[in-house]
Amino acid sequence: MEQDSLSVVEICAGAGGQALGLEKAGFEHELAVELDANASATLRANRPWKVAEGDVADSTVWNPEDHRGIALLAGGVPCPPFTIAGKQLGATDERDLFAWAVEQVAVVQPRALLLENVRGLSMPRFAGYRQHVLDRLTSLGYMGEWKLLQASDYGVPQLRPRFVLVALKPEDAAYFTWPEPQGPPPTVGEILLPLMKSRGWRGADAWKHKANKIAPTIVGGSKKHGGADLGPTRAKRAWAEMGVDALGVADEPPGQERDDEWIPKLTTEMVSLLQGWRPDEWHFTGRKTTRYRQIGNAFPPPVAEAVGNSIRMALEHEGIPAERAASSHDPIYKALRESGDFLTPTQLQRAVGRPIEPPELERTLSLLSRDFDLDVRESRGSIAYRLGTFKAFVGQDEHSRHEVFQKNRGRIS
Repeated sequence: MEQDSLSVVEICAGAGGQALGLEKAGFEHELAVELDANASATLRANRPWKVAEGDVADSTVWNPEDHRGIALLAGGVPCPPFTIAGKQLGATDERDLFAWAVEQVAVVQPRALLLENVRGLSMPRFAGYRQHVLDRLTSLGYMGEWKLLQASDYGVPQLRPRFVLVALKPEDAAYFTWPEPQGPPPTVGEILLPLMKSRGWRGADAWKHKANKIAPTIVGGSKKHGGADLGPTRAKRAWAEMGVDALGVADEPPGQERDDEWIPKLTTEMVSLLQGWRPDEWHFTGRKTTRYRQIGNAFPPPVAEAVGNSIRMALEHEGIPAERAASSHDPIYKALRESGDFLTPTQLQRAVGRPIEPPELERTLSLLSRDFDLDVRESRGSIAYRLGTFKAFVGQDEHSRHEVFQKNRGRIS
């Protein structure tokens, strides 16, 4: 089918942080796919987009082939498989949809791909996973590149690193450059003062001077855990230093009945400002905890807009083209994958082109074995390794992901 020049399909769209940013960058949503009913309701409440509600990997929810040739396939697939605070199960986590999303490039054949996730995916633990993604994109005719972006570089008053993957066809990739930082963001006190004063709290001005930093990462949490609060112990300490009670979220700003020394909690409206939404530009549906989770789990709109602008300019061939070198994240993975056969440590060193100390090899192979089948063969006192199947769900009908997903569906968010 013929597509609009800047059409986008967004998977795992959440409550619309990435969607709003991409819209501001000039993209038009052809479809948004989201599992959570409350987030889907928020999307529908704000824009007349077509929203498909349900498991993004369920062919009865949407058909990727219907959107072949769009400009951009985008999404913020689930973070728990990679988060530093979690077990980092990666490819063996039933919530992992990153590899599946990359595989949809073969079906949809977009001009560009944009996927974002948590900083944990940038760690050595997932070097092989990242290399697999890049190699798969190369095989599909795309040039992929990862980059860790700090939300605070794009006007968001929050320490929120996001790991972003962008892939384009070579003729467009030559024009792609990552967005430049835009200068320091406002502080928590500066951006929240109007709301803190809105009900007559006399201590608001003094509070603003105390809250003269940017926020720690706002954690939306999941359905597995209790109500809304502003994160783990370290984050709570940081909030306390700024005069914010992080043990929960308030229904409304402090009123004139509160004394000057009152330590306020944030409202969901305040949290949305700290995530980069402008006042009154987006309405979140549902009860307070649900709204907080939607906001806290979002990709900040200004970051999505900045990356979206860079992708748009590449698709429109703005600027001066430049050669792009292929990224390399795990040379040991690459050597094993390209060989397809058993390699001894000596053969691996020769393929990599440098010495590999036994502890490094042991550590790398241990990490690879968590996301890939790893065959080990011993013969005449020599040991050799062969990289086998990628364990991640990429659409297999018989994959264990289906049963586990259905069992835990009510707790996945």
